[in-house]
Amino acid sequence: MRITYIGHSTVLLETEKANLLIDPFISENQQSPISINDLPRIDAILLTHGHGDHIADTQEIAERDGSLVIAVAELATYFGWKGLNTHGMSIGGAYTFPFGKVKLTQAFHGSSISNPAKHEIIYTGMPAGLLLTIDGKTIYHAGDTALFSDMKIIGEQNTIDLAFLPIGDNFAMGPEDALIAAQWIRAKTVVPIHYNTFPVIKQDPSKFVNQLDGHGLVLSSGQSIDL
Repeated sequence: MRITYIGHSTVLLETEKANLLIDPFISENQQSPISINDLPRIDAILLTHGHGDHIADTQEIAERDGSLVIAVAELATYFGWKGLNTHGMSIGGAYTFPFGKVKLTQAFHGSSISNPAKHEIIYTGMPAGLLLTIDGKTIYHAGDTALFSDMKIIGEQNTIDLAFLPIGDNFAMGPEDALIAAQWIRAKTVVPIHYNTFPVIKQDPSKFVNQLDGHGLVLSSGQSIDL
């Protein structure tokens, strides 16, 4: 399995059975090293929540490739009404797809779609983290979240090979809390995400990773690893 960090919280997983994309924010992200046209065919899009910097390219990619959109029920319904193929889930639930198993964990954040022209905010269900079991490996994408004590349970119940944790602060965990999260989830490798895209979430990922005692890895936008 090849895993590519595309910047912000966007992660591409290329497996033998399917290509998966988490939280697509590419075309509107000035730090993204690629365009949507550079992506391979995407079989499934997995969304942690409904904020624009996590769903921005969902519609275009899914329409292009016929991708299955996997998300919490409310967000899946929203995209289903827009004509996309969706699979709705809820926190704590799991489902085994042809490519592997997906379980939604809790995350402490918000989840909505904003319409500034109408001064309207559309609720899109609870935010989530993702636990993926694919090809014998377990990957945890925490989404946007604060530190929460049940991360200890996630670490106790799962042998996590690779974890993506936000470190940007202001909207989600900062480096200090992310270090605690890393201890609790006990992942073999932790990759920081959700930082430096905007001035308000500017952080030094190398400083964070250097405190992980060999269990951290900084992936530059566009950089891949094999798992």
